[in-house]
Amino acid sequence: MTAQVSSKGTSSMDATQNDVLAEVRNHIGHLTLNRPAGLNALTLDMVRNLQRQLDAWAQDSDIHAVVLRGAGEKAFCAGGDIRSLYDSFKSGDTLHEDFFVEEYALDLTIHHYRKPVLALMDGFVLGGGMGLVQGADLRVVTEKSRLAMPEVGIGYFPDVGGSYFLPRIPGELGIYLGVSGVQIRAADALYCGLADWYLDSEKLTALDEKLDQLEWRDTPLKDLQGLLAKLAVQHLPDAPLEVLRPAIDHFFALPDVPSIVEQLREVTIPDGREWAITTADLLESRSPLAMGVTLEMLRRGRHLSLEDCFALELHLDRQWFERGDLIEGVRALLIDKDKRPRWNPPTLQALDAEHVASFFTGLDESGN
Repeated sequence: MTAQVSSKGTSSMDATQNDVLAEVRNHIGHLTLNRPAGLNALTLDMVRNLQRQLDAWAQDSDIHAVVLRGAGEKAFCAGGDIRSLYDSFKSGDTLHEDFFVEEYALDLTIHHYRKPVLALMDGFVLGGGMGLVQGADLRVVTEKSRLAMPEVGIGYFPDVGGSYFLPRIPGELGIYLGVSGVQIRAADALYCGLADWYLDSEKLTALDEKLDQLEWRDTPLKDLQGLLAKLAVQHLPDAPLEVLRPAIDHFFALPDVPSIVEQLREVTIPDGREWAITTADLLESRSPLAMGVTLEMLRRGRHLSLEDCFALELHLDRQWFERGDLIEGVRALLIDKDKRPRWNPPTLQALDAEHVASFFTGLDESGN
């Protein structure tokens, strides 16, 4: 458990290694996800510790801002600890139910936090990691950043607010990212609006030093923005998604996933055929049900408030362990590791629109 910290220069580091480290320096609360061997994947205890610390700092006038980061050199956060959720469901426990309720509440806290939050997105930022950073005011990527909502690959859907932030990316780029689960790098993250600043990873230490020396003059957000403006940039050249945007906007606006794949396979233009076939092959390796539900969820989310998007995701969660493909996806990819998931239905051709629609029954007009 992480102790609540408020006094300058103190830390909550126990003799034993904590999964969340909290420290205050120069009126800034630093939170570090500290499971580097597990790519800082989130457990329920970590979610609760982060929530407890943020709640405490929100009430502490000595804290002007919060910094989020991940320990180690590989990841900010590679998502939720999905193996523990699988084990919970298989054993008849309720951990998997509690986890999503509390994780979404934490993500919502960050979206609405009244003090600026700076997220250092070095390394992998996947799934639950994206949920933590997309509510932050200042999102920094590096050359090592790899962002994705890869849930369809394990038979799940992009949650943690993905139904809100993905469809608000210009055009159909967010639909593409959610339905395909592809990873993007720094230039694309900036282009899509999933990040605000780029900084070489070797300069993160210098950023820390300058945060420790920062003189608070204006509002905390403006002070932090001024500091980042001296070290980082907000645009990078050669974003691959910028080139692909016309094609993505065309294909991922089609009515359903089978139509998307069918038309991708019909591309004959030499410049676009390789990407189209690669994308079609990728989609056909994903869970058909997860992609179908994801497409519907994202299109609904485009017109919902943030709170209603989280309510929509919880509505799907409550059905998904029983009716969705997640348990089979985790079995194939993480438990047995045969990498041959038996999706239900097994193909896009067998995907029934009424079955997809059934996951959304019981929602009122606002999405709840």
